[in-house]
Amino acid sequence: MKRRSFLLGGLASAGLRAAGGPDPGFRLADITRAAGLDFRHNSGAFGAKYLPETLGPGCAFLDFDGDGLLDILILNGSDWPGHGRGGGAGLRLYRNNGNGTFTDVTQKAGLAVPLYGMGVAVGDFNNDGFPDIYVTAVGQSRLFQNTGKGTFVDVTQKSGLGGRTGLSTSALWFDYDRDGLLDLFVCNYVQWSADHDVFCSVDGKNKSYCTPEAYHGSTCWLFRNRGNGTFEDVTAKSGIFDTSSKSLGVAMLDMGGDGWPDLFVANDTQPNKLYRNQKNGTFEDIAVQAGVAFSDDGKARAGMGVDVADFDNSGTAGIAITNFDDEMMALYHAGKNGAFVDVAGRAGISVPSRRRLGFGCCFADMNLDGHLDLVAVNGHIDETVRNIAGNHGYAQAPHLFLNDGHGGFRDVATEVGGGFATPRVGRGLAYGDIDGDGDVDLLLTTNGGPAYLYRNDVAAGAKSLRLKLRGVKSNREAIGAVVRVTTAEGTQSRMVKTGSSYLSQSELALTFGLGKRDRAERVVVQWPSGGVQEFKGVAAGRFELVEGGRLG
Repeated sequence: MKRRSFLLGGLASAGLRAAGGPDPGFRLADITRAAGLDFRHNSGAFGAKYLPETLGPGCAFLDFDGDGLLDILILNGSDWPGHGRGGGAGLRLYRNNGNGTFTDVTQKAGLAVPLYGMGVAVGDFNNDGFPDIYVTAVGQSRLFQNTGKGTFVDVTQKSGLGGRTGLSTSALWFDYDRDGLLDLFVCNYVQWSADHDVFCSVDGKNKSYCTPEAYHGSTCWLFRNRGNGTFEDVTAKSGIFDTSSKSLGVAMLDMGGDGWPDLFVANDTQPNKLYRNQKNGTFEDIAVQAGVAFSDDGKARAGMGVDVADFDNSGTAGIAITNFDDEMMALYHAGKNGAFVDVAGRAGISVPSRRRLGFGCCFADMNLDGHLDLVAVNGHIDETVRNIAGNHGYAQAPHLFLNDGHGGFRDVATEVGGGFATPRVGRGLAYGDIDGDGDVDLLLTTNGGPAYLYRNDVAAGAKSLRLKLRGVKSNREAIGAVVRVTTAEGTQSRMVKTGSSYLSQSELALTFGLGKRDRAERVVVQWPSGGVQEFKGVAAGRFELVEGGRLG
């Protein structure tokens, strides 16, 4: 069913093991309630069917207080003006207590700010060692600077980011000019406001949610960090300005391996963008030439979320994109001459994803076997879909595609326990090691519903190498650094990155699955500054590396 026609026309026990499939090698446990995560998303819906009500919310893992434990940030909508019902607003920050529980510290941290929140990007823009938070919103997005004392201050106006409103969605921090300072990229969806809401209807009488075709597109924004606490809007002169875009997801990558960060932008009903860094402060959109602007049949799909990673250990990053139902997920493998090939079909991803509407997605090695798996959350945009014959459902089950290491993926969502395969109206998705046990756990959000926290329990004997980088000549969080870890099985590569998924951000620390091996034979770190460090015989475990220093 096409989007327009829908809206406008009409370790595991034996019981959990798949028949004919190997044991996934891990189990998930729903620890939401036990962890004290009492969040519930407020879309503000009151019957007017405003477009933003279908989109949120995002989420993030971050260590805001520097205690070495991952905290949780979840975005929230708000009541629309004149239609207040006392619902939650803005965002919620939960501090990790280190004992499996979290405490809501939103008010104490100075983040109880009224806004209709959508997405989040976390990055240390002033290189002071404390992560700052950029929150995208309907209207004015906000930049919250971390004081280093457990609190944040709103520096939106002071930083020069004020005075710009939009329906902003995903965002990321990256150092596009490699001056050691984090710059900011912000996606905008369409030109929408409550005052200019379009009436869309299936029956000609009752309001329904509009598709993005009902609205003009809106350009993404690029802000250059001046290094004095302020930003310069370089959207136009950088080549990013494009009002045809209807952007929902963004991820960074390094296509040519030259150390200069490029960007992929997932657009909804418009061609995707692939912005190649020209190394002179400008970008060129090469999505058409690279084969990622359209589907294989030449159509612009409804791109939602995106992640980029070296999922086949080829040394070159590929791209995963979630799309509308009946459009299937895309999985692009990097081919020759900078071109990409969609291998979703032969990888086993197309058919399972066809009848689901995907949002957040991320590559993560869930069972620590050295191969990146692919997780995606799904859910429709309008609950009235259940009234349509042959509908695909409003709440939809997520995917957890296990990588077999030979180019194939198998959906094991129903095999890993914890109720993970329960249909939900999924939106945001992020991963991070909340309990320090070496594997990554999952956080997902739902539209108009709760957030869910899943602890990952990997089978006994599986080991990992976890690296947290700190830049010196590079930006402090080493965003853009690439690490390659070699064992007898081959070489894995990971990039330190913000953004990705949908409205969300995962942890910055890198996790390399070693399987049963006790150590990696070789670790090579390529810093954003251009410096390279190599280490041999690195044992499994958790390490921190300061640029130019030793593993510690």
